[in-house]
Order: sequence, then structure tokens, then C-alpha cells
Amino acid sequence: MWDYEHSIETTAAPEALWRLWADVENWGSWNAEIERVEIDGPFAEGTQILMTPPGDDPIQLRIAEMVDGELFVDEARFDELLIRTAHRLDRLDGGRVRVVYRMEITGAGADQVGPEIGPAITADWPDTMASLVELAQR
Repeated sequence: MWDYEHSIETTAAPEALWRLWADVENWGSWNAEIERVEIDGPFAEGTQILMTPPGDDPIQLRIAEMVDGELFVDEARFDELLIRTAHRLDRLDGGRVRVVYRMEITGAGADQVGPEIGPAITADWPDTMASLVELAQR
């Protein structure tokens, strides 16, 4: 298994952050690593998302888990690998919110492949999360 977590704290309203996450078709407005994104239904468990990074092939994601207003987990399968990314809002004291992204890569070969592909996938998280928070604070 390979895993990585990054978080950022903000005074943005959790509802504003959640609205940005739920507006899948506009993820590219705050995530520079998305050229195009499509969703095949409501922002809910089981829904499929087709996300295309700039210059790459589309990636099929499935919303595997959701707690409305708090957490959603997307999954991508590549042969024997499962890449799960949790997006979580933790409410803190003083009206602050911690935005957390956590990725886990599991499956056959994850110990070898995870350290190769994981850092490439997560490298933009600090910038992406900063952009998300900045937009939510407006």
C-alpha cells in the first residue's frame, strides 16, 4: 500500500467548500490539473466521473462513499490497482475548517507502483487545495 495526506485550514464556510466539490463540471475552475470533467448523474455514491488531465487520457472515477457536507471518496481502478482519494471537511474550533485530501493506492504491485505514480498524482494538491479554499472564501 502507498498513502499520502495533505490538509489546509481555512475560515471558508464548509457549505461553500462542499458546493465547489459538488459542482463537478466546474472542478477545472480551481484545479489546473483538469482539462475536462463530466459526471453521469448527481453528485452521489455510485456516480461515475470522467476526468481528463491536460495532455492525458481520461480517467474513470466512481464516487465510492459520501457523507453529505463532510466527505466524498472517489475510486479509480487500473488493472489490479485501486486508487482511493478521500476529500474531507473537518470542522474545527473558532469557525475554522480543515480540508483534507488522502490517497491510498492498494492492490497487486501497489508497494512498487504506488511510490512511482502516487507522488505524481498528488504533487499539485497544495496548489489545488489553496485554489479551492481561495474560491470558497469569496
